[in-house]
Amino acid sequence: MGQLLLGLLNGAFYAMLSLGLAVIFGLLRVVNFAHGAQYMVGAFIAWMLLEFFGLSYWWALLLAPVITGVISIAIERTLIAPLAEADHLYGLLMTFGIAMVLQGGFQIAFGSAGIPYRVPPELAGGLRLSFMYLPNYRLWVLAASIAVCLIIWLMIEKTSLGAYLRAATEDPDLVGAFGVNVALLITVTYGLGAALAAFAGVLAAPIYAVNPLMGVELLIIAFAVVVVGGMGSILGAVVTGFMLGVIEALTKIFYPEAASMVIFIIMILVLMVRPYGLFGRQM
Repeated sequence: MGQLLLGLLNGAFYAMLSLGLAVIFGLLRVVNFAHGAQYMVGAFIAWMLLEFFGLSYWWALLLAPVITGVISIAIERTLIAPLAEADHLYGLLMTFGIAMVLQGGFQIAFGSAGIPYRVPPELAGGLRLSFMYLPNYRLWVLAASIAVCLIIWLMIEKTSLGAYLRAATEDPDLVGAFGVNVALLITVTYGLGAALAAFAGVLAAPIYAVNPLMGVELLIIAFAVVVVGGMGSILGAVVTGFMLGVIEALTKIFYPEAASMVIFIIMILVLMVRPYGLFGRQM
């Protein structure tokens, strides 16, 4: 039961990061390699807001995703948008370069050692369950991740903005003919995806040390989650994120040696049987 709960907690981070990746890929058709760096930037902004401005964790949770989203919108407009008509490979390489620059810049400024970020006093302590001690903060992370994933899914599936977004993924020229500013929609979508990554980074800051490379390993797993769930599938990213988190945790009990690779083994098997993912559609 303890590992099952830990799997859900890890799956919360996988789902949050994968959701942002799926949102960006769904409209831009760009595999955003900068996503892990945006996750890291969110954590660093939260730390800076506390260290230099004395703002609480709750203000950081609100402001860091907004700041990261605005920075990412500027990056999309100046660096990624000019490549819209080029092969998608150029967009992938551009985001990879952006990630390297961000990680390198933060390493120069703050070094590679982790910087601690304390748990907010309101969430200190924990629950002593029969099978484990569960910190209150971990429980908050799980609840916040589920709530945000549900809100984003409802926004995309049940609102007019979501309808425009889904239509633009199918035929952007036709959507533009109806008067929708597709370029603006793409920019806002990229900013939203980056903000989701930053939100996950703020949630992770009190659990993991804040450091420039904190998003690298999680990004690789998030890509695997998106592939298994189906590229561009919002529901697939969320469900698969939690599912693979649980499977990874249970593997640590029954076959610990395979725990670090089980997600990628599942990805290979899914691609062999269903190349467009569990929740994706055949193109």
